[in-house]
Amino acid sequence: MQTSRTYTTVLFLLLGVTVAVWFLNISLGSVNIPFKDVLAVLFSSEVENDNWHYIIMEYRIPKAFTSVLAGSGLAVSGMLMQTMFRNPLAGPYVLGLSSGASLGVALVLMGATVFGGVAGSFLFSKWGLVIASSLGSLLVLLAVMLASVRLKDTMAILIIGLMFASLTSAVVSVLAYFSPAAQLQQYVFWSYGSVGDLSWNELGVLSFFWFLGIVIALFSIKNLNSLLLGEQYARSLGMNIGRNRALLIISTSFLAGSITAFAGPIAFVGLAVPHLIRQVIPVNDHRILLPAVILGGAILLLLCDTVAQMPGSEYTLPINAITSLVGAPVVIWLLVRKRKFLF
Repeated sequence: MQTSRTYTTVLFLLLGVTVAVWFLNISLGSVNIPFKDVLAVLFSSEVENDNWHYIIMEYRIPKAFTSVLAGSGLAVSGMLMQTMFRNPLAGPYVLGLSSGASLGVALVLMGATVFGGVAGSFLFSKWGLVIASSLGSLLVLLAVMLASVRLKDTMAILIIGLMFASLTSAVVSVLAYFSPAAQLQQYVFWSYGSVGDLSWNELGVLSFFWFLGIVIALFSIKNLNSLLLGEQYARSLGMNIGRNRALLIISTSFLAGSITAFAGPIAFVGLAVPHLIRQVIPVNDHRILLPAVILGGAILLLLCDTVAQMPGSEYTLPINAITSLVGAPVVIWLLVRKRKFLF
């Protein structure tokens, strides 16, 4: 009972930190806006500068919500993959979804000579890239799902996903080799990732897919706990391994695929956050881990985005660079410490 209360307290602390970091994120940026004016905008009061109202409502708040959705979604999908494959180094992109999305975007941006006129203007728009990225992820997902039907070994599916990632990366490399510098630069900028380019409409679409992915994960909690003791044990409890595997893959595709489509590939959040949370809450029960990982992912990406904005400077760093600078040392630290991973 005492342990349960302790975990509940930690979850409320994480929630409080998430709210505090969210306010910090919308308060800092290249334009210095006093905190009292930030609160005035949030609570529909008068502000001294109308431009501040626009910056906060149309840029900083959507960006902060995008960071919450992307960070929590990638963290949850990373946890699902680590549990499904019983591999502490598995991440949300282990199935090749990110590589498939990259291929879709690369075909549009670096195959520009094929397109023109109205079609070209649509494909190079934000929605055009989102659709291309989604289709690329969907094709890889379908291929992995077909493989999962025929394969009984879960580790074989992991290898299949890695091979699809290698194939799509090879095609992207060929396209990049023959592409003009301007088109190659566009693709490179997309690959850096960004949480600051979404409108409220785009944020609504991302929220819908995030909700679907989280709901599937919630319904899979009991099966996730069973998988911790191995597939044979889970099967002895009456769990349908194939159906559960399909649900986890679909949940991950909704989360990681939609986030990559709208924000680009964001590295290391899905890999590092589940391990960081297990240092704070050392349990295997996904009823506790899932909400903690959601909050932990949101906190990490909000902090990374705050650093990437370089408050007070006109420059903005790539979000992918900041998450890698944070996530890679975490993974190295965990491996060097040789702590036993909770699997």
